[in-house]
Amino acid sequence: QVRLAESGGGLVQPGGSLRLSCTASGSILDFDAMGWYRQAPGKYRELVATITKTGNASSRETVKGRFFISRDTAKNTVYLQMNNLEPEDTAVYFCWGAYDFWGQGIQVTVSS
Repeated sequence: QVRLAESGGGLVQPGGSLRLSCTASGSILDFDAMGWYRQAPGKYRELVATITKTGNASSRETVKGRFFISRDTAKNTVYLQMNNLEPEDTAVYFCWGAYDFWGQGIQVTVSS
């Protein structure tokens, strides 16, 4: 059973940065795609960013230019670099592996 483990969350002030990491127990290239979702209190889980097996990255409009997804295949890790964070980015962030693999989630709180 493949496991995905997130790290790097926490509390940050508006305008700050965080980098989330998702490390897989196996090769991340076994997945057709990997990505990050988030879920804020009282809201549906939403897709934040994805990266395909071939390395194509995409992200939702509200985070374009602020969030960047990348990977290190040697470390079996996918990253989400989050810059210029806003209070609206506060959520539990989940690592996802195509098509139905999930991490346990990690809290990101943006507050002064």
